[in-house]
Amino acid sequence: MGPVVLGIESSCDETGAGLVRDGRLLGHAVSSSMDEHARYGGVVPEIAARAHVHALAPVVREALALAGLTMRDIGAVAVTTGPGLSGALQVGVAAAKALAYARGVPLYGVHHLAGHVAADTLEHGPLPDPCVALIVSGGHTSLLLVRDLARDPIVHLGDTLDDAAGECFDKVARVFGLPYPGGPAIDRAARGGDPRAVAFPRPLTGPGDTPWAFSFSGLKTAAARWAERQRTGGAGLPLADGAASLQEAVADVLTRKAVAACRAHAVDTLVLVGGVAANSRVRNLAGERCAAAGITLRVPPPWLCTDNGAMIAAVGDLLIRAGAAPAPLDVSVDPSAPLTSAALRPAQRATARQRVAVFP
Repeated sequence: MGPVVLGIESSCDETGAGLVRDGRLLGHAVSSSMDEHARYGGVVPEIAARAHVHALAPVVREALALAGLTMRDIGAVAVTTGPGLSGALQVGVAAAKALAYARGVPLYGVHHLAGHVAADTLEHGPLPDPCVALIVSGGHTSLLLVRDLARDPIVHLGDTLDDAAGECFDKVARVFGLPYPGGPAIDRAARGGDPRAVAFPRPLTGPGDTPWAFSFSGLKTAAARWAERQRTGGAGLPLADGAASLQEAVADVLTRKAVAACRAHAVDTLVLVGGVAANSRVRNLAGERCAAAGITLRVPPPWLCTDNGAMIAAVGDLLIRAGAAPAPLDVSVDPSAPLTSAALRPAQRATARQRVAVFP
């Protein structure tokens, strides 16, 4: 039996802790500072970092209590070291270093996006080798070819060229007069709307376009101009139809490209992860198109799609079982880390003064 891995996630506005052993989730807890950011219409990095400072210890204690464990049971610590907000990442990494040092256990630096992919293993078991993963969140939209997540390089088939899908939802929601975060607000507003009411564009889906790349900036602009025309025309904004049509355009592009990538690479499993994977239309349309193409669709439950510590613990658990070497205790954060592998060991190291501050 392998060690209990404590996973810590603090890359944005959720403070998460999770406990995993041998691929099984033992307990988890999440604290969100989203309400504190809502009045600003987006995440404020300083507010997020301060919220992590206050929430991290209680979240770890809650996860341990739910699992019926204590800190003496922890055999390894995994933490998100990038990408994300620099100050927010530093809070989680400092805490993880302190816990690993105090317990005398190995520390693993984890790429946040690899965590999203690994989250599915907690619900459906080991990932097929190979599989295609579609990561869709507020800051990332990527199509990946994944083999052994812990051992093999991650191959990027395509990424967003500008706005991510979740960012598009957030920005259009603001134009529509909906609250932050925009994704859930758009999903709620779309209920009862006609997804064919507005002919929003499907970016980068033409015959001459890059087949696996994404672009949602133009769609965002089209939705904003449509809303402006509706308001200046005096008829008012048909919100349900606009939200449903926007949601349909995003879901159409995402699922069309993902299924095509599976076919082109002879892969029969699509793993849909990230915060936007919680969107009802994205999930439903992915299911319909995968079923029609004979592709197995794997989507974690909504709580595992958003940022959480369980997914980071899952990567740490996979790395340990793969025999990966732990990270040094002076590992630092990498806010813009590219996704090439699950383990993340940025070249930047903490200074002597920073090490003293972390381990007085």
